[in-house]
Amino acid sequence: PEQQYAIVVDTNRSRLYLYRNDGGQPRYVADYYISSGKNGAQKTREGDQKTPIGVYHVTASLPQDKLPDFYGSGAFPINYPNDWDKRHGRSGFGIWLHGTPSDTFSRPPRASDGCVALSNNDLDTVAKYVQVGQTPVIISEGVEWVNINDWSEERDAFLGQFEQWRTDWESLDTERYLQNYSRKFNSGGQNFASFSRAKRMVNANKDWIKLSLSDLAVFRNPGREGVVVVTFDQDYRSSNLSNTMKKRQYWMREGNRWRIVFEGAA
Repeated sequence: PEQQYAIVVDTNRSRLYLYRNDGGQPRYVADYYISSGKNGAQKTREGDQKTPIGVYHVTASLPQDKLPDFYGSGAFPINYPNDWDKRHGRSGFGIWLHGTPSDTFSRPPRASDGCVALSNNDLDTVAKYVQVGQTPVIISEGVEWVNINDWSEERDAFLGQFEQWRTDWESLDTERYLQNYSRKFNSGGQNFASFSRAKRMVNANKDWIKLSLSDLAVFRNPGREGVVVVTFDQDYRSSNLSNTMKKRQYWMREGNRWRIVFEGAA
């Protein structure tokens, strides 16, 4: 609910789409011409002049008077490389949404060093809807529009498994809980085996667990892996420990169900 708008970038069509959050459903607002990386998309390393593909979030707002003229009327950095990028060894930094030099109205479709560049007028319009720390920026090589019923069915099926993960954790049945995690799980230096050992030890010393989740955001990660990115506020209470945190998980489709391949603080 706190994410009022979302930005979707289609690098193949050189378009940026702005969507409004209407009770959890995306509603189209407008679209704008953009320029992206000189060498295309799928950024993997620093200096490759490619635009990254993935689910990102705006991390700051940089005003015009703090920037060289090259960036136009302002810039919005995004969190590339994100956790999924780092897992795959992708490097680089300084990926922004930004404007164009004062003597330029717009740039060719592929003209940036990896950033997403808009005309200054369009950037100024989009800027009105950007919430630093909140607004998701989904960058893809192609956007596919689906039937609302198919979209709802897929979302509901995933949310059912997400809720199962929550109740399995509360159950203190550690083996049932671990069924929600992929054997490919890797996070914070832990693989599935070390994560499982740690969870068995921790849960063995607990009498009860209560888990409350709020401000849930769910986005399909662009690409071929079949990954969903989930961000939420977690309120964890147990017989011997309590804490709150903003958490991010990456779920991957394995057979007929989803499993967690990464989780950590957002």
